[in-house]
Amino acid sequence: MDASPDSVTQMAVAAHSSIEGIIGVMIPVIAIVMGIGVAMLGMWLDYRKKREIFELHHKERMAAIEKGMDVPPLPPELFQTNKRYGRLPSDYLRRGLVWSLAGAGVFLAMQMEHENGSWYALIAVAVGVAHLLMYLYQSRQPPAGSDPSIR
Repeated sequence: MDASPDSVTQMAVAAHSSIEGIIGVMIPVIAIVMGIGVAMLGMWLDYRKKREIFELHHKERMAAIEKGMDVPPLPPELFQTNKRYGRLPSDYLRRGLVWSLAGAGVFLAMQMEHENGSWYALIAVAVGVAHLLMYLYQSRQPPAGSDPSIR
C-alpha cells in the first residue's frame, strides 16, 4: 500500500464523503423510526393506563359484591377518550394567528433576500386566514345546547 501524502489525503476524502453519505441517509431513517416509535409508545401507555383503571374498578366491584352491597353501573367516563373532538373558538384564533404570522414572516424574509418561490409562503398565510375566518364564524354561533330564540 502506498503511504504517500497524496494517497492518504485521497483516502481521508473518500472516508469523509462516505460518512456524510451514511449520515445523510440515516437522519431520515432515524426520524421516521423515532416518529413511529413515539406514536406507538403513546398508544401503549394509553392502553396500559386504561387497563389499570379497569382492573382497579373491577376489584372494587368484586369487593362490593362480596360484601353484598349494591353495585353501581360503570361510569361512562371509563369508555370515553380524553381527546376533544370539537374545537373551541380560541383554538381557531391561536392557530390562525400562528399560521398567518409565520407565513408572513417567511414571506417577508424571503422577499428581503430576493429568493425565488417566496410566494409559496402565502399558502401558510391563507391557512391562517382560514382559521381566523373559522374563529369569527364559531364565535358568532350560539353555544351548543342553548336556546337560539333567547339572545
